[in-house]
Amino acid sequence: MDVETFWQHFKAAHPEITTTHHDTYAFGATDESADLLAHLIKIGQKTATTSALDLYEDDEPLPFVGEYNVILDAHDQPVCITQTKVTEVVPFDQVTREHAYHEGEDDRTLTTWRREHRAFFTAAYHEMGRTFNEQIPCFCEVFERVD
Repeated sequence: MDVETFWQHFKAAHPEITTTHHDTYAFGATDESADLLAHLIKIGQKTATTSALDLYEDDEPLPFVGEYNVILDAHDQPVCITQTKVTEVVPFDQVTREHAYHEGEDDRTLTTWRREHRAFFTAAYHEMGRTFNEQIPCFCEVFERVD
């Protein structure tokens, strides 16, 4: 099913939702991670994510509270819909254990979260000609699967 049909089915099942806006994306840097993360969201284990605020394009909108998101798998097929519940910007070294746990990945510890995100952000910053440090602003988002 294509994304727009998936979205229209969701809206038909929830007539109280009047917005026409939704974001559409897959998580992860590889097909394997996109499928795994979409699955973790679908089963309710992954309810948060973190991105590097500095790496957003100037004209790229940030996620916002109330926004609906169509989550895709590695083949750009819709898996589920989430709604953003909380957003906040915190330095990398101040991301909490609770947030790491809600990201739902690996063993769900802050130690593992920091190791994996440090590696990911270091590579992403390098690709942009920048240098990662422990105080980079992280855009932390909490969401709920709604369909």
